[in-house]
Amino acid sequence: MLETAGLITSLSFGVAAPQGRLHMKSGNRIYTPDQGSKAATGAYIRGCEAGLCLAVVRCPMTAATDYKSPRKAKQTSRLDDSKKLDIDCYMIECLCKAARSRRLVQVEAKISIVMAFISDWLIRGRARLQGESFRRLDFLAYLNGNGRLLLTPSSRSRSPSSSFGKTSQDYPLAVFDPNENDSESSQFITVGRESTDSARPDRRENTNEPLLPTSTHHPRRIAAARPFTCTLSGIRAWIKGPPHPHRYQITPWLQRWQTAPGRLVERYFPSTRAKVWLLLACICTWGVIFLSILHSSVAGQQVSGYGVPVKLSCNARLWPNSTDCGLNGDSCRPFDDGAFAFRCPASCADAMLLEPYFVGPEEYNYRPLVIGGTAEGDSTEGIYRGDSAICPAALHAGLIDSQKGGCGVLRRTGERTNFPSAASNGIESIGYASYFPLSFTFSGEPSETSCQDLRWPLFTFSVVVTTLLSLFITSPAAFYASIYFIVYFQVALSSDPPYSPDYYEVVSTALGRFLPCAFVGFAIYYFCVRKTLTDLTAHWDKTVLWLGSCWVGALNTDTFDKIPISRLTPHDIQQQPGAIPALIIIIGLLVAIVLTQAIAFRREGRMPKMLLLYGIMACGVIALMLVPHMNLRIHHYVLSLLFLPGTTLQTRPSLLYQGLLVGLFINGIARWGFDSILQTSAALLDGAQLGSVLPVIGAPVMMSRQNIMFNFNDVDKDADGISVLVNDVERFRAFKSDDGMLESFKWTRHLEGEPEYFRFGYIKVNALGGIWYEDFTRPGTWEGEGQWIPLDSDSRSSMESI
Repeated sequence: MLETAGLITSLSFGVAAPQGRLHMKSGNRIYTPDQGSKAATGAYIRGCEAGLCLAVVRCPMTAATDYKSPRKAKQTSRLDDSKKLDIDCYMIECLCKAARSRRLVQVEAKISIVMAFISDWLIRGRARLQGESFRRLDFLAYLNGNGRLLLTPSSRSRSPSSSFGKTSQDYPLAVFDPNENDSESSQFITVGRESTDSARPDRRENTNEPLLPTSTHHPRRIAAARPFTCTLSGIRAWIKGPPHPHRYQITPWLQRWQTAPGRLVERYFPSTRAKVWLLLACICTWGVIFLSILHSSVAGQQVSGYGVPVKLSCNARLWPNSTDCGLNGDSCRPFDDGAFAFRCPASCADAMLLEPYFVGPEEYNYRPLVIGGTAEGDSTEGIYRGDSAICPAALHAGLIDSQKGGCGVLRRTGERTNFPSAASNGIESIGYASYFPLSFTFSGEPSETSCQDLRWPLFTFSVVVTTLLSLFITSPAAFYASIYFIVYFQVALSSDPPYSPDYYEVVSTALGRFLPCAFVGFAIYYFCVRKTLTDLTAHWDKTVLWLGSCWVGALNTDTFDKIPISRLTPHDIQQQPGAIPALIIIIGLLVAIVLTQAIAFRREGRMPKMLLLYGIMACGVIALMLVPHMNLRIHHYVLSLLFLPGTTLQTRPSLLYQGLLVGLFINGIARWGFDSILQTSAALLDGAQLGSVLPVIGAPVMMSRQNIMFNFNDVDKDADGISVLVNDVERFRAFKSDDGMLESFKWTRHLEGEPEYFRFGYIKVNALGGIWYEDFTRPGTWEGEGQWIPLDSDSRSSMESI
């Protein structure tokens, strides 16, 4: 065991430094006093055979800088050389001898030490900066009976003018990070016994013999970076990174201004409890104002003579599609009676078809579904075909505004003929040259201010609140939690809510999705965001880059939806105009971003871990792709989760990328929920062609100019029946008889001289009842003069009389 006062050594360091650090090394750990620590940090000293080894590290420092690490001392290189001084920072390894044995033993004693912060250091440091001489102080260090390491000035350094007291002082230790040592400014050397900096008080021996055997204690050497070689070992060494990894940390511009809001909060709300209550008060104030404005804009609206308007989505229609309305469109009645008030959200000018849609003989896609819109006779109100999207049609009519939405009154006008194309208010409608059983028009004046969508004013209010919180909050956890909460409910209730005609149903959906979204949000913070925002003092950078890009991602409908890629599926990419060039550009940007982030991770020495993580993710995605009868669909919230681990760096680009990905994740969950990453083919098509077998239709029999007949002789064996659409309305449905035959379809022209368009598709009977429609053929045209244009053909066949 270690005896009382079993170790006595002399510590020597310069007194010219206004601030200094004493470094103690124990085993493989290095400790340094931290005068700001409130409790002593424990350390253990290993004792070995007699002797004391002293190592010296020379660290360029300046009295004008609050020195924290040799790496940060490089920032003072801009100062004048005359203001720089070298301070000997000692790393002491305490080795003691066992009292009763000369064998090598290990003795552990818990110690605590605090840096001697002496007032006349500042005076003597100023004197050295001015070129005056200074003296070196020697300290005696010894272990007392309680195992505490004590410091006291030696008799050599005491003088009447010295401000050091004659009593011993003990101080706490803080762990010193070895990674802070800079290879250019710090190097370790062993000190022989003849050195003037020797820690031994007895200097009678003048020898260069080291204090300990050289086989036990080697000088610390800086490993040189190995050159890259195109071999397996060379690639592995390159991936591991440099021998001394560099940790990225953002140095703020105009630091005093960037930290001013935080210092203001610290001045008036110094305690943690006060800060928490202040943050809760701010969020509650935002919530009360936000919900009050939102409720008044939705629940308090009335249209004179029509009551509360019906809330519509941008794609809402009176006539959903030909099969949903049933035979003769009976499921979509009434056709010519009734009017109602409606309310449209903002940004409906961007609502468009995402799958091919036939209007008469023509196929349309990726444009607003507005058919007609030209006024008849002396009327100033345009007439629209019944399957037009209501809100884009109201925008075409000038009744509402795309940026603010609005209210209107719709009147059904029954069957109409001829719907000419018209361009108005930035929308070009589709023309249709035949009849349709349902049409509508709009009445009333343009929407009043009280009926407009307030998503943009509410968005502006939320942006102001989150900006202030970002500037004043210094805690990463408090900043992230408050921003996450506000952005989620801004998106879920106002900016991009899920469609529902009932406002309270929207609130219920938002609350139901918030709990799992908050849980994943905590995981995002713990594993990704925390590493980027910790110790970040550049609050303006954080506000502009992280928060700004977060809002850009959260408003995905108004930002990234402008890119001509509706869904990341091969089907959509192949059919959407401009999707392939856009995808190439996006992939190019992603490759550049991935390369720059990978290089940064390598410099931090974290590339192997990141490669392992993304290798596991890649294997998981490949495994999902191999699941039979299912299709992999990468939603944008899934993309966010995949890319977020690659942003765990404290760099300005990482702030930008990380905020964007967090915003995309919030938008994906608030708008669509946790949609499955594996979906069936039918779910992915969403009204598109299924790729099923199409009926083979022979030439019809022309009974007269007004009558036509179709025979179905070659029917697919798996089909249970056939359906016929005439002018996009289901007019005929027949099922196989016991002998497998189908009855013929006889049709009389509805309006004389009007062309009619015929489409054919098989139907199947479900096991639990009901029917399923297969794909329909392209239209065949029966001209008003009696000529038949076959399916997928420009040739005309003459009328065949019986």
